[in-house]
Amino acid sequence: MPATPRDTASAPAAPAASTPKRYRVPSLRASKEAGEAITMLTAYDAVTARIFDEAGVDTLLVGDSIGNNMLGYASTLPVTVDQLVVATRAVASAARRALVVTDLPFGTYEASPAQAHATSVRMLKEGGANAVKLEGGRRIAEHVRLLTGAGIPVVGHLGLTPQAENAIGGMKVQGRGEAAAERLLADALALEEAGAVAIVLEMIPAPLAERVSTSLAIPTIGIGAGVGCDGQVLVWTDMAGMADWAPRFAHAFGQVGEALAAASRDYVAAVRERSFPGPEHTFAE
Repeated sequence: MPATPRDTASAPAAPAASTPKRYRVPSLRASKEAGEAITMLTAYDAVTARIFDEAGVDTLLVGDSIGNNMLGYASTLPVTVDQLVVATRAVASAARRALVVTDLPFGTYEASPAQAHATSVRMLKEGGANAVKLEGGRRIAEHVRLLTGAGIPVVGHLGLTPQAENAIGGMKVQGRGEAAAERLLADALALEEAGAVAIVLEMIPAPLAERVSTSLAIPTIGIGAGVGCDGQVLVWTDMAGMADWAPRFAHAFGQVGEALAAASRDYVAAVRERSFPGPEHTFAE
């Protein structure tokens, strides 16, 4: 019997599609205050960004590490703004929940606060990033102050700063010794005072990372800095077992590289044996 208008009106509404709660800039400090560890992974494209987002990763970092992990460069130094804008747009298009942070590449922010502002505006307007990340401490405090005053959230980066690898003599642990530890702590406090919303601490002694973390109201995200940070970040290819070599602090939580290699070999064999495509993959008419 057809439904009457009364029947239709009283019928239960279909459940709304589930929309994940967005992880935003204020969520960083809220996580720290609640004692909840913050998760961050690098992402460089829409495919992996969607997977990480659906897995519950809080923050996706479109890192200049795209250079030596995806583009075949020997370091991060050759990466350009145009390359990171494209990668950031891809990641932002797939992220329904995660906060998207993008690096400012080497040579695109150091000269002045105005240069940092111009590059950051591109990352937000063209790339769709929610925040930008800069390397350095007190020397870029005014850059951070200008950006945050203009409504651009900034994540700092201290310890091993890969863009400065030539100046610091390679990829080695930073912050060793009391003097170096005091300098790093002073840099962290300066970034916080300038308005940074979080700070990545890379390859520093674990006791120092914990000291910095407890000294700040904003969260720290560690990479090779021990468990005392407020969160952790890894390059996704290290996390997934995709790299030929990974740093000591990394851990492979899967062997995606082996699975991809096996799938590739199976594909090559099936094509050569002419078992693919089969009837189920073929249109008869």
